[in-house]
Amino acid sequence: MNAPVPSSAAQDSRLDRLAAVAVRVGLGLQPGQELVMTAPLEALELSRRITAQAYAAGASLVTTLYSDDAATLARYERAPDEAFDRAAGWLYEGMASAYRGGAARLAIVGDDPALLAGQDPDKVARANRARSKAYQPALELIATFATNWTIVSAATPAWARVVFPDLPEEEAVARLWDAIFAASRVDAEDPVGAWAAHNAALHRRTETLNARRFAALRFRGPGTDLTVGLADDHEWCGGASTSKSGIVCNANIPTEEVFTTPHRLRVEGTVAATKPLSYQGTLIEDIAVRFEGGRIVEARARRGGDVLAKVLDTDEGARRLGEVALVPASSPISASGLLFFNTLYDENAASHIALGQAYSKCFRDGGAGLSEADLAARGANRSLIHIDWMIGSAEVDVDGLDAGGAAEPVMRRGEWVE
Repeated sequence: MNAPVPSSAAQDSRLDRLAAVAVRVGLGLQPGQELVMTAPLEALELSRRITAQAYAAGASLVTTLYSDDAATLARYERAPDEAFDRAAGWLYEGMASAYRGGAARLAIVGDDPALLAGQDPDKVARANRARSKAYQPALELIATFATNWTIVSAATPAWARVVFPDLPEEEAVARLWDAIFAASRVDAEDPVGAWAAHNAALHRRTETLNARRFAALRFRGPGTDLTVGLADDHEWCGGASTSKSGIVCNANIPTEEVFTTPHRLRVEGTVAATKPLSYQGTLIEDIAVRFEGGRIVEARARRGGDVLAKVLDTDEGARRLGEVALVPASSPISASGLLFFNTLYDENAASHIALGQAYSKCFRDGGAGLSEADLAARGANRSLIHIDWMIGSAEVDVDGLDAGGAAEPVMRRGEWVE
């Protein structure tokens, strides 16, 4: 039996609540602050509601940049070969200038996970590399929390068809909206209060991990025996964070993770992905890699392996880790039973690691005053990319290791050991 599609009044109310959560909880937008927003065309309705909420919160200017899947495909079908080594550097420089001037950043995501599945992997990789290089000035400001930023999602038809392939499109979109609203705590009686309680719980978890001062984490499960050394003076983070501009924000809506910075030279062993990775329109499935001295020396994937190989060749830091995160297998997103094919959601269903750029805030005192040389000396990785992929499940155990190698259980069968 097909589930009923929600009435427009009910949908309007929940979209307004999601927009309020994005502005008040995600961004903590301040009166007089500018907002730079990016969104797919299909998210027009949500972006307009976020714009209205932002102005109601006192925003001085909201600028929205829209992306279009059809235009992206036209490039791959018609553009000359040399076009795939170009990116709009002027655009990203402008965004970086806005962030340096104090503008907030909000991204609405709803990508088609398989948009580029049929395209030339070499062109996909070259385009991604060009974009990564051009985006670097803005990415550095985001990764260092120079300003307040957040990411939220919108249910788009292409994404919904992948998540619910057996449903009619209208019902699939409605079901995906239901999942987004639930994961974003929009369905709570008081969404802002629910987020305050959730942030407090995540902060308590980070305090426990910071008190233990583990030197490394060890993950063990099917296809996985991985030791992730942690950066010197690392600090666990999770939930709401304070940007360098002093504004409290939740970078991801939703979020269930606590995370920190690995040491780029101290990762050893093998690891198998527990969920597919949707990256820039390509679905990469069944990733398995081996690390030596912090670097991936072997990598394979059942699907999308060509794109993965190109990603790993982006730069030296692309084969090293910039983040490790712990998420219980019973998280609300995992409990939904859905595979979202979207990193924002799937990373919050499972513990994960990220290739590439480290977050400088994951150091004692929030990394305040640390130069690039200081961060490198403590083990932080540097790269043009930051790509999360999932390695946790109800079959994966995690131990914390002290400096002498003694182990303490942290997770068993994907759940916290209290």
